Amino acid sequence: MKQYVITAYDYTDAGALERRMKVRPDHFEGAKELKKSSSFIFGGAILNDDGKMIGSVMVMQFETEEQLESWKQTEPYITQKIWETYEIKPFKLASV
Repeated sequence: MKQYVITAYDYTDAGALERRMKVRPDHFEGAKELKKSSSFIFGGAILNDDGKMIGSVMVMQFETEEQLESWKQTEPYITQKIWETYEIKPFKLASV
């Protein structure tokens, strides 16, 4: 499987954190399903100096580019405009 690191930053408007919290259960449900299929390796929130969530980091793996694209089309943080920007880069998890 090809591995990817996703680094994403949330919108910064006044309602951004509230939107994130509203969509968060759907995002987590999707991650749980991806974990069952071994596509989700790990992830978590990026925090600012005050400990507030401002983005996300995820390490994922997919058999094909089409599966990655399909995930992007259904990821709530993308479709519900939580992440203003995101970057997906090839990644290789160290075996230690």
